[in-house]
Formats: sequence, structure tokens, C-alpha cells
Amino acid sequence: MKRLTEAQAREYADEGCTHPVRVFSPEKAAHYLSLLEAGERTMGEDFRKVLRTKAHLSLKWVDEVVNDRNVLDAVEDVIGPDILLYNLTVWIKNANDPSFVGWHQDATYFPLDPPVQVTAWIALTDSVSDNGSVNYVPGSHRLGQLRHGESPGDGSLLSKGQHIVDPVDSSVVKTIPLQPGEMSLHHTHLVHFSEPNHSSRRRIGLGVSYIPTSVRCTGSIRHTAMRVRGVDRYGYFDPEPRVQHDLDPAMAAFRADAVTRYYAARDEQVELRAREFAQAR
Repeated sequence: MKRLTEAQAREYADEGCTHPVRVFSPEKAAHYLSLLEAGERTMGEDFRKVLRTKAHLSLKWVDEVVNDRNVLDAVEDVIGPDILLYNLTVWIKNANDPSFVGWHQDATYFPLDPPVQVTAWIALTDSVSDNGSVNYVPGSHRLGQLRHGESPGDGSLLSKGQHIVDPVDSSVVKTIPLQPGEMSLHHTHLVHFSEPNHSSRRRIGLGVSYIPTSVRCTGSIRHTAMRVRGVDRYGYFDPEPRVQHDLDPAMAAFRADAVTRYYAARDEQVELRAREFAQAR
């Protein structure tokens, strides 16, 4: 183990999630938060579009976070030393924000095989019960892929209000409390959700999707990923370069194409899942 304790490694294997993992100091988290807020002041609502998908291709501080040694050491403990960054989203719930994320599994949107993707949820603010922290059903990663439906416009932070419609035993639910600079790791099949922010504080974190380089894309659309550690002997994804400074014009066209391909692959995967579930009825 490089970063996780033996107990945390067992917890991830048994429950599909482990937390908290300290990856950087509260002061460093506050620094990253200040950079995010500076971007919000400068760009306004347009900055949300940057943060929504593959912000590591636009913002140097996000690139720094996702390549942080402590983060990658913990990820390596779960999926091995050859690592790609598949995607990331910066999740923001403002104070008294009614938005939520319904019960879902990350694998529903990712055309990846085998399904071993791990999400590192890295907190820039505290993320606890009253401001909308992530909650999960321990052991649910063993259920495999579950059927999802859509409820667009229902207040969900997910693009189409995706949510699990298969029955799930939620008699035991655990919360993931995190402080700034801590992160959790959860499996791509973990059943999880988050409630609205009922507090007067913001809740902000990065959800970063990592995969081993041996994972291949199962869809028809070849898209991009960034090698962040080890070697890529497979070449299943077009490589992403590292941004040199914030909003680098030289990266704009590449990122736009990468985001377009990511969403096209995601939409294709969601449609495929829907057909599979319909045939299984």
C-alpha cells in the first residue's frame, strides 16, 4: 500500500468505498478554492461550463490536483500503477441549494470494460450531511449494473435526472463526511446519491474518474484520456496533453473536441443501456 491503510483497502473491497483519505492540507484546499472562486468572479456562468467536464484541460490548478502524488498513490492502491484520467466534474452546491443527485451508478454513463473505474471525490470545502455530502449503500458495487431511468428537469445535478429504478435494499446507508483536502474513493458500480444543501455554506469537490490503462472503450466513438501515472501499453484512448496555464488558447480546440467526443460516447452508452434493460424485461 502506498497511501491507503490495509483497513482502507479492505473497506474498498468490501463496501465499494473508502473514506476519508487525506491528500493535501486544509490550507492547500483553501488555495484551490480561492482559484475556483476567482474564476467564477472573472467568467461568471461561463465558468460552470469549464468546470463541468474535463476542466483539467483548461485550468492549471485542476491539472495539479488530478496529478497530485497523494491522490495517485491512493488510486494506485486500488487499480494498479498504470493510470488514465478518464473524466472529471467539479461538483458545486451553493448555500441552500435545492439541487441533488439521485441514486445512481457511475458505470451507467461510461462505455468502459472491465468496469473497474474508480471515482476520487476530492473535497475543497467540507462535505457533510447538512450541506449535501455523498451517501452510499455499502456493498452495492457487487450488484452489477442496475437499470436507470430519467427525470429531466427534476432538480437533479445529473444532466437528464438519471436514477436507479431497480429495487435496491437501502436499509443501510452510509454518509461520506469529508473535510477540505480529504477525499473518498468509490467503485464504478457503487449505488450512491447526494441530497440538497440545507446549510449556509457551499459544498464543492472534484469528482475524478480514473481507470487502468488496460480498460478499453466499448462504444463506437474513440475518445480521449490523460496518462497520469505509469505506462500505456494499449492505446485505447487518444492521449490528452497537460495544460500549461489557465485557459490556454492553444488547448481550446483540443478540449472542445475532447468534450464533444466524451458526451457523444456517454449518450451512446446511455442509449445502449436503455435498450439492454428493455430487452431484459
